[in-house]
Amino acid sequence: MLGKQGAGKGTQCVRISHHYVIPHISTGDMLRAALKAGYEVGKQVAEAIASGELLDDELVVSMVAERLEQDDTTRRGFVLDGFPRTIEQAKALQELLIPAELDLVLNLTMPTSLVLKRLAGRRVCVDCGANYHVTAMPSVDWSCDVCGGEVVQREDDTEEAIRRRLGLYDRETAPLLAWYEQHSRVAAISGVGRPDVVAERLVRVIDAYLRRRDRSSRP
Repeated sequence: MLGKQGAGKGTQCVRISHHYVIPHISTGDMLRAALKAGYEVGKQVAEAIASGELLDDELVVSMVAERLEQDDTTRRGFVLDGFPRTIEQAKALQELLIPAELDLVLNLTMPTSLVLKRLAGRRVCVDCGANYHVTAMPSVDWSCDVCGGEVVQREDDTEEAIRRRLGLYDRETAPLLAWYEQHSRVAAISGVGRPDVVAERLVRVIDAYLRRRDRSSRP
């Protein structure tokens, strides 16, 4: 799923994963786990998070390739969150999926002003990754309602880092969308509105695609 980074995209990817009972593959989650575990790659992750920059394509592709080798990705499909973010990553993904191909690219759209408002107010559980917002806080003293972990503001959710990421989106990810519009199936969905409403829009688009695919595959 594409979209201005973090603007509700991750939460909607999780919703899609639960609705269709498919794995949610988030490069952000994998990279933060590497950072927390103290792996060598965590140093690169820490530098990128602090600066709001994108990570090296080769590093990200290698992590996704390893994840796609696991059995659960070959059964019912999967949803990718935060990958690909560049044309080079998209080309690498094509190679990884052969002989299959990507079914659908979902482009979640919303105004930049709303992206800034949502991300600057976002808070995340350091243990399970559950998302909150200053307008929808945990029940008790910034302790996660899911696991009890500490809920904090991510280092890359400061307004300065968000603006850098949006600049990177314009330079790197927007051309990727144009590339996918030439090479794949792209559906644009408005991300404005309550999460349940946005989720319903996404499911309608996915279900319509699945019906068309099933009809075309019948003899």
